[in-house]
Amino acid sequence: SAERLRQQLDFLVEIDRLKSVDRQTRIADGRRENTAEHSWHLAMYALVLAEHSNENVDLFHVLALCLVHDIVEIDAGDTFAYDVTANGDKEERERRAAERLFGLLPADQAEYLWRLWEEYEAMETPESRFANAVDRMQPAMLNHVAGEASTWKEHGVTMPQAVKRLSPIGDGSQALWEHTQAIIDEARQRGHIREA
Repeated sequence: SAERLRQQLDFLVEIDRLKSVDRQTRIADGRRENTAEHSWHLAMYALVLAEHSNENVDLFHVLALCLVHDIVEIDAGDTFAYDVTANGDKEERERRAAERLFGLLPADQAEYLWRLWEEYEAMETPESRFANAVDRMQPAMLNHVAGEASTWKEHGVTMPQAVKRLSPIGDGSQALWEHTQAIIDEARQRGHIREA
């Protein structure tokens, strides 16, 4: 129907705002990435690295999780992974954002996106575990490439903090976690991550 199409197009125009949400992570040329760029890059990580998932996954479902999970940042903003204070009310801010943003869609699609967002957050399915794995690995790889400009160094991130944040990668892909551990260790050796 015309009304259904109008709701879908309103949603698609609204999520253009994701391109204006800056993240802490720096891209290879040194500027900070925005959340839309992160979501695209994350989907590409999933597409290219799916064979390394610990379990067989439905790739379309993984890609849907990757593309939907950060839409809430339009209202909630990006919460830096190592910011303890901001993470305190993150869930509440993001839940309000999900209600508003997904609510722009026709009811069936609103429910579908809401379920994807909740599934991603819960990390209880093979697809959500793998999506979370690449979501944590992608900024770690960019930090590795950024070197002296890495957000790890900028924010004084410690080894225990990095390991705690990134170890869930192993729940989705042991191979990607092993690679990420090597990156963390190299960052420590270079002085980009503090010992403690």
